[in-house]
Amino acid sequence: MDTIKYLRSKLERRVARAREVLAEGWRELLNRSNTALTHFAATAKHEQAHGPQEFPRWSLLAAETWETALAVIIRVEIPGIKKDDVQVEVVGSFLRIRGDKRSGGDQQGRLYHLTERAYGLFERSVPLPDGIDPKQVEVSYQDGVITVILQKTRPVPPRRAPAL
Repeated sequence: MDTIKYLRSKLERRVARAREVLAEGWRELLNRSNTALTHFAATAKHEQAHGPQEFPRWSLLAAETWETALAVIIRVEIPGIKKDDVQVEVVGSFLRIRGDKRSGGDQQGRLYHLTERAYGLFERSVPLPDGIDPKQVEVSYQDGVITVILQKTRPVPPRRAPAL
């Protein structure tokens, strides 16, 4: 009987540890990527093409932003989206990326076993620092990554805050 108690205790510890690790992963995902979580709204055409299939409505569009003395650079991953289906604009103090992710092809006769990819209209906003010239924007797209270079109104080298 002691063997069963020992095995049960060991199993309970492993399950508790697995829950800890999973919760830690979710916390990190939410803390680091909370603005990357993007809603995809189905269009009437999308619903008509896919019928009763239920696709996810949320997906991650991960971004990174850095600056140089002359510009702010933003890169956003938008896999599976055609260049012509994306619009980029500066709106106030945000860079707004909007588009339409299409699944492609006729969906009739398909029976999905796994649906983790979101489709439809999306909008992702990335906050911009002060001192950006909204008229000086360069956009490029390659391998599912959109790169936006925004010129600064005056050269200002990036500075780190003093250590505490």
